[in-house]
Amino acid sequence: MKEQSASGILGVTIDKIRQLVDTSMIIGDPIYADGGLTIIPVTKVTYGFASGGSDFPSKTNAELFGGAGGAGITVTPIAFLVINNGEVTIKHITAYDNAAERAVNLVPDMFDKVTSLINKNKKEKEEAAVSAAVEEAVSAD
Repeated sequence: MKEQSASGILGVTIDKIRQLVDTSMIIGDPIYADGGLTIIPVTKVTYGFASGGSDFPSKTNAELFGGAGGAGITVTPIAFLVINNGEVTIKHITAYDNAAERAVNLVPDMFDKVTSLINKNKKEKEEAAVSAAVEEAVSAD
């Protein structure tokens, strides 16, 4: 694995990170439990890397090169997707980092609440229309 350039070190560093980080680290493999319960772990992966090098002048034919590369990875569990009887819920296990993340995490709950409200209003209107039709039919007799 001898690389003789800064770009070579950078390339090797990126390849090693690719080997370590894949999508299964973010959305984990499902865990199946009794009763049809499925749990899917969700993690936050943060990584960074750096590399550098320098060519030194040489009086011989041998090439001299000094360089280094490094990387850091943090894997933080943040939530579980719980699927039970066809219903999906998110169970957070960490505090929110910022307002934008909080807003994004509220979208599924807000969508469910709005959908529930629309369905409730639609059902009430249908029931009111049926009641009015029944009253009209009774009063016509």
